[in-house]
Amino acid sequence: MRALLLENLHPKATDNFTAAGISVENHAGAMDEDELIEALDGVEILGLRSKTQLTKRVIEASPSLVAVGAFSIGTNQIDLEAAAERGIAAFNAPYSNTRSVVEMAVSEMISLTRRLPVHQKLMHEGLWNKSADGAHEIRGRTLGIVGYGNIGSQLSVVAEALGMNVIFFDSAEKLALGNATRMPSLEALLAEADIVTLHVDGRSGNQGFFGREQFESMKHGAHFLNLSRGFIVDVDALREGLESGAIGGAAIDVFPEEPKKKGDPFLTPLQNIPNVILTPHIGGSTEEAQRDIGIFVSTRLCDYVKKGSTSLSVNLPNLQVDQPTGAHRIAHLHKNVPGVLAAVNRVFAEHEVNIDGQMLATRGEQGYVVTDIAAGLTDEAVAALGAMPETVRLQVLS
Repeated sequence: MRALLLENLHPKATDNFTAAGISVENHAGAMDEDELIEALDGVEILGLRSKTQLTKRVIEASPSLVAVGAFSIGTNQIDLEAAAERGIAAFNAPYSNTRSVVEMAVSEMISLTRRLPVHQKLMHEGLWNKSADGAHEIRGRTLGIVGYGNIGSQLSVVAEALGMNVIFFDSAEKLALGNATRMPSLEALLAEADIVTLHVDGRSGNQGFFGREQFESMKHGAHFLNLSRGFIVDVDALREGLESGAIGGAAIDVFPEEPKKKGDPFLTPLQNIPNVILTPHIGGSTEEAQRDIGIFVSTRLCDYVKKGSTSLSVNLPNLQVDQPTGAHRIAHLHKNVPGVLAAVNRVFAEHEVNIDGQMLATRGEQGYVVTDIAAGLTDEAVAALGAMPETVRLQVLS
């Protein structure tokens, strides 16, 4: 079995795959569609971060691919529906870099509120400008968190511990932590927050989510942070707000268009504006986070291809399984229609296959059954299961 790992994944991922007997090829940068199609010839496992796009075209051109891991929180770089239709399991790391992003957000809030980017620029230019004008503590100020998921909710707790008043808005119903207050609308949050920070997901519906109307609704002089997705913010509208003084400062870590690899040139309308922090998509890029992500995602992938476990898959029915109890394990991903499980077991019975254990999970239009076989598995039985019209993907794991 072969794995292709792109975009400088942590060495712990390679270690995990190698220990599982999987051959690994590492590639430093991202790949475009044509490069990826060529590279995936004969590859069963793909690991990527945020730059490489696993599109429907790539998926349809890669028949050997059985699993993909997004070594990041987001999965919008993967066509999850197309992957599911082909029986390709997708996994991500929903928690591993949460703390890293939160710490960076806190550091940027303090830096902007104290106007550190402005002072640093002047010092590097040889100008001494000791002044308290425009500098504030974050204690007592109101933080508005847009998106109260894993990152937003943890930031809420840390910010409150620093003495901030926390308000948040999320389109889904979320439990407020500590003394945080849920706001009835985004507009209500923007009217009160001294600092607005975005932590929304990468679903296509969030394209252009924060634009001129939202910036104009913010308190005059409020600060703005985006450490979530680049395409959700209108950067031209943000620049206008910064230049007019309506927005007091900004910290941006993600951009609508980002270079493919380290060292590539980069341009944004937000360059060379006072009190603006620009970083190259490094919110989750600490050594601790990348190590944890490398271990977490590679473990999920190994558990899937070796044991059939789809636990925490983002596109297939979730089934947590242990080591096989029989001589063989059959993993059968199928269309979720009535009678499929009975049909699977009828095939086993007709071929005199003795079942040792069986687990089933369903998710939307798909079902997933893992069967441990005590004895009697034949090539004919496997062929009959694969020939079922409901079969999406069949794997003999042991």
